[in-house]
Amino acid sequence: MTSEKQKGLVPPKRANTDYPLIDSDPHLRRVIGYARPFDYAVAGGMATISPIAFWVMERVSPSHVGRGGFAPVMRLATAIGLLGGLHIFYQRSCNRFYGFTENTREVEMDMREMVKKVKKGEPLYGTSKLSEHLQGVAARNSRYSQLFVHVLPWFNIVNHSQHGVDTAKYYQQAEQELEEERLAKGGSL
Repeated sequence: MTSEKQKGLVPPKRANTDYPLIDSDPHLRRVIGYARPFDYAVAGGMATISPIAFWVMERVSPSHVGRGGFAPVMRLATAIGLLGGLHIFYQRSCNRFYGFTENTREVEMDMREMVKKVKKGEPLYGTSKLSEHLQGVAARNSRYSQLFVHVLPWFNIVNHSQHGVDTAKYYQQAEQELEEERLAKGGSL
């Protein structure tokens, strides 16, 4: 905490949740990559509701707009359905990153991914060409922005190190795994 203040970083506020926080500002690639198969099914179902509902309404109570009037409105209903499906897909995955919903699978995936990066000597959250100041600006602008994505689509597409979690756990786990591997190799000789 002191080092964050010395660097001029604004520490992220932690929300009180029933599940562990994975990332307070997940990158777009991680949100999509950590999505569950059921998220795709829910998104697909939500995307089809709008055009199906419009088609049913047209059959039950025809608008009599003629041959050229139904198609443009049907395309609009399909576009609205697709946007709604994408929104629900993204929101469901983000809620698990924030710890708002059950996220055991994602916590394990996060630990595996980050420990693998530690072992390879790679930066945990990727490299960025932006200065540290601009990375901080990007982090502050997009942190928890997914909670308001239905009003203002704002996604984190910047690699930065300000994610609201203690990264020491990744290094400790990597150290423990390397020690176990070393003992396993030494024990088999």
